[in-house]
Amino acid sequence: METLGVIMNGVTGRMGYRQHLARSILAINEQGGVELSDGRRVVLRPVLVGRSAAKLEAIAARHRIPDWTTDLDAALADDRNTVYFDAQTTNARVAAVTRAIEAGRHVYTEKPTAENLADAVALARAAREAGVKNGVVADKLFLPGLLKLRRLIDGGFFGRILSVRGEFGYWVFEGDWQPAQRPSWNYRAEDGGGIVLDMFPHWAYVLENLFGRIEAVTARAVTHIEERVDEHDRPYKVTADDAAYAIFELAGGVIAQINSSWAVRVNRDELVEFQVDGTHGSAVAGLRRCRVQHRSATPMPVWNPDLPATEPFRDQWQEVPDNAEFGNGFKTQWEMFVRHVVEDAPFPYDLASGARGVQVAELGLRSSTEGVRVEVPPITSGASA
Repeated sequence: METLGVIMNGVTGRMGYRQHLARSILAINEQGGVELSDGRRVVLRPVLVGRSAAKLEAIAARHRIPDWTTDLDAALADDRNTVYFDAQTTNARVAAVTRAIEAGRHVYTEKPTAENLADAVALARAAREAGVKNGVVADKLFLPGLLKLRRLIDGGFFGRILSVRGEFGYWVFEGDWQPAQRPSWNYRAEDGGGIVLDMFPHWAYVLENLFGRIEAVTARAVTHIEERVDEHDRPYKVTADDAAYAIFELAGGVIAQINSSWAVRVNRDELVEFQVDGTHGSAVAGLRRCRVQHRSATPMPVWNPDLPATEPFRDQWQEVPDNAEFGNGFKTQWEMFVRHVVEDAPFPYDLASGARGVQVAELGLRSSTEGVRVEVPPITSGASA
């Protein structure tokens, strides 16, 4: 059995700890490691890295992890550590990933890969020139709801796809009378915060992997809640956008509209939902569920504002069965990346694709600032996407 050393930088944060350490790395080891194509297994040896020794020590003790340090350079210098993973705040990512690439470590990172396109492209170029394998988290593609949606697309259910409408978000408490569910840095542009930079890279890989290349974006980014209270009960001014309303024009004429907001109260079945309408049928996919309505079963609603609606519209949709066992999406992608590193299995979600997500976010912010529709060109300066 092979052991792969994995430096994990940023595990004291919510996402780094819950999804990547506890539900991915440790869960993989509990199942006996990652199985390779020849039947061999690879177990993962996490090396926890961060700025707070006390927090790292507590996590290490909780999970009986022997290796932790606040010295990233020392961890990178240890040849037993093959992979570097980054789940830090966005503004710390480029410098750390660059150091990992220069140390010859394979790189796997959360998105966005950088705060701007130039840095994102530079990372992709550096990894390519160094010959290190690299990957970016694309967890939404592995959600059960979107896997079912992929199945419908592959089966030709929709006919010609016309449009996609996405709704994402929930109310993040301001932090005064109830604690906020998200760290305060998310709301400071100077720290890499903002919902556009956070979510548009997600929407980029979802739309481009399922429906078609993004050719243009029109967006309006706003700050609805202008003051919040941080983790230390100190009020602070919000300098980043907390909501964005966007139209993405895709290849083939598909129009996607996606609302993203941390200032919306949920009146839908799941925190994110995508409605896809096509000539032959429609679907609504969320995190786990996916419901469909085929054209042969589409009712004929009649608009009459003088009478109350009596049709049970939601009941007229059919549930798509699981027909498979869906694991944790983060864990599934970790297993894919380990196979990519150890046996060169395919892994399409690389730093070049991550740069594409940063580009879409950057152009979305430009669209909002200038009040214009912005075309999204191919990335040609040193990284293919």
